[in-house]
Amino acid sequence: MATIYKGLTLDKFQEDAIAAMENNESVVVSAPTGSGKTLTADYIIDKYLKQKKRIVYTAPIKALSNQKYKDFSLEYGASNIGLMTGDIVINPTAQILIMTTEIYRNMVMTGDESVKDIAYVVFDEVHYINDIDRGTVWEESIIYSPDSVRFLCLSATIPNAEEFAAWISAIKHHKVKTVKSDTRAVPLTHMFYDFELGITDLNKLNKHLKAVKDMPSYDNVFKKRGRGRNGRNQRLTQPQPDHIDLIKRLGPDKVPCLFFSFSRRDCQEKARQLAKTNIFKAVPEIIKICQEHIKNWPTEVKKLPTTALLRVSLAKGIGFHHAGLLPMLKELVEELFSKGLIKVLYTTETFAVGINMPAKTVCFNALRKYDGRSFRGLNTKEYFQIAGRAGRRGIDKEGLVVSMVYRQTFRYKELKLLTDKDILPIQSQFKLSVNTTLNLIDKHSKEEIEHILRLSFYSYQKFGDKYADVETRRILYRYNRIRKKLERAGFLDPKNHTLTEKGKFSTKIFVDEIILGEIFASEIYKKFNDCQTLLLIAALCYEPRERTKFKKVFPNSDYRKLKALIAEDPITAKEPKFENLKDVTAMTVPIIEGGDFFTILNNTNLLEGDLIRFYGQILDRINQLRKASFEHTLTNKMDCVEGILKRALEGIYLV
Repeated sequence: MATIYKGLTLDKFQEDAIAAMENNESVVVSAPTGSGKTLTADYIIDKYLKQKKRIVYTAPIKALSNQKYKDFSLEYGASNIGLMTGDIVINPTAQILIMTTEIYRNMVMTGDESVKDIAYVVFDEVHYINDIDRGTVWEESIIYSPDSVRFLCLSATIPNAEEFAAWISAIKHHKVKTVKSDTRAVPLTHMFYDFELGITDLNKLNKHLKAVKDMPSYDNVFKKRGRGRNGRNQRLTQPQPDHIDLIKRLGPDKVPCLFFSFSRRDCQEKARQLAKTNIFKAVPEIIKICQEHIKNWPTEVKKLPTTALLRVSLAKGIGFHHAGLLPMLKELVEELFSKGLIKVLYTTETFAVGINMPAKTVCFNALRKYDGRSFRGLNTKEYFQIAGRAGRRGIDKEGLVVSMVYRQTFRYKELKLLTDKDILPIQSQFKLSVNTTLNLIDKHSKEEIEHILRLSFYSYQKFGDKYADVETRRILYRYNRIRKKLERAGFLDPKNHTLTEKGKFSTKIFVDEIILGEIFASEIYKKFNDCQTLLLIAALCYEPRERTKFKKVFPNSDYRKLKALIAEDPITAKEPKFENLKDVTAMTVPIIEGGDFFTILNNTNLLEGDLIRFYGQILDRINQLRKASFEHTLTNKMDCVEGILKRALEGIYLV
């Protein structure tokens, strides 16, 4: 007999996951995007909410944490739900705590008392363990969790889910159930858009392009010779596919459409271009909702170019959404999309992770992206994470996925492999951090440290069941390098292998541990006024980019004195991030002098959402420093600096 939960008939994989959790087992759920994995999380929350036990729901990005906080507050009551994302803390003693995975990792690493009461931890999007920069966070979260905690790991399809589950079972000594499903409730159809053929399948496209390739096309001047100026056949430049033509070919029956681009500015420009056409007409209901939202916004927000563009495009059911927007703009777009009023939404990939709002069609502007290091093709997990947003359960018979094709870079075999199925296994990206090393030294003996380091998924994947027999030198190689670095910096007493005061302070600091410990666990910070303190923390958070520009910088007397003080200490003098101090004055000095967020925004080409993220990171560092210290002088200083920053962000940011 079929099981009904929340009015839905459960699929077998959902039933299996629930049965395992009823047996107090951990569960790894591997299923396609949009298949209903989160229903298993709903079940475990329902179960333990009634039993007055705590549940932690972790997410890889703040957008997903914020979305879950809103959803769960409506579902279970705001008094039962808490949110912790570093810069934002709401109701931290709540029975259901939603947080970024980093926050949970920090809690278990430092032995936070509140962890003892947790029954289950839900790791949403656990395949982020593949992330080169952040994958370690997931491994450490599992390793350092108390033995009493059970895990519900939710992921898009993982080919090696059994291996991952076996690792958890091996190190946590309890049963871990693997639950897999390869079937989507709404099947996907993968198509491509070519400027000549229109929307077509891969085989027809490949056949056509082979025929075109075999057809000579010569430069008119050298037509008789059949060779170009360089001695090679000259081929006419191939036109690029056009997003407006694609939207026209989709027609009214294939919207709403999520159109993914990996450029924020491109999302906005495409929305602008489509809004200029007459494909979609103005919708009175949208205009009314926009007016209701916008009338409550600060005047400066109303004047933003992005606000003006949104008002024009949204009126026709065309939107854009990315991390560079202010939260209130994103919320408006999300509300309209959830009501089915947006026909085409141009968005970045965060919409595929952060917000559960599927559409009938998903389009890719390109199947390549810049990953912070270089341009590369999408891997299968990235492709299916985004493509999986196509097809609304209970509404659509199929989800349509259309990728724009650029003939110059067309590779049939690569596209066939990419769009066939998700074949990317999760691989450990474990890399021991300074903070982890500090906490290991603070809480464990040398023998215990070696044992813990053997527990990583990296060790399990590299050495299999024999990871316990690997020679100590290989296991402790990176640990010993960091330990020597800590000794040189005065964070570790090599004689008795214990942390100094600076070292103990930095066990609660999770980024820039050495430089922040050097300054704020010593007398150095007492030399700084509030302006200099804000400037220094901001410099450590700032990520310079070639395109970032400021109309003016403000190298005032506080800046000059701070530079001199930094130069006096051998550790601070070598910190490369302080080389950006002059640029950072553009984002701090005006605030100290009474300016607000918009004062800064008018002085830079940074997108407003990027600026919000920057200030959010500063608030996160302030919170870490406050928690790390027992000195009233430092905590009072952090309160003052935080107050200055919050005043500047009042009305536009949840603080």
